[in-house]
Amino acid sequence: MNRAEITTAVPAAPAVPVNKIWRIIRGYILWSYERGTIQYDVMVTLILLFVLFSPVWINFHDKPIERTPHPTGVSVQPDAGGGFVYQIDGTAVTGKSDDGVRSELLRIIEPISGEVTINRVEAVRDHSGRVVLYKVWVSRE
Repeated sequence: MNRAEITTAVPAAPAVPVNKIWRIIRGYILWSYERGTIQYDVMVTLILLFVLFSPVWINFHDKPIERTPHPTGVSVQPDAGGGFVYQIDGTAVTGKSDDGVRSELLRIIEPISGEVTINRVEAVRDHSGRVVLYKVWVSRE
């Protein structure tokens, strides 16, 4: 009697060379490939892509600090005596008395340089007698 036999054996799949994959990964991590090889070119390309395109996808929160300029025209110059001479626009000060002018000048100068003491104030006037600017000599406390 002739018999037909059915076999259910599956042919063996080719084995994945795990050692070869780990060798490639180790080569990339340890950067052991020579220049001019395809592996070296792949690594350089991946690094360049990361450097160029990572700011698009990653928010590094590295915006510059916005500094608003002082609303008045203030220039600072060193004094021969170790202090500073501030030249402040005359329109920035509205005080009429000497104490009012000094307190307003101090209010303008202290955010720029910290705590200072006003040694001398000189008002520079135009031909009509209007104050154009104040020269203020200060020293740090």
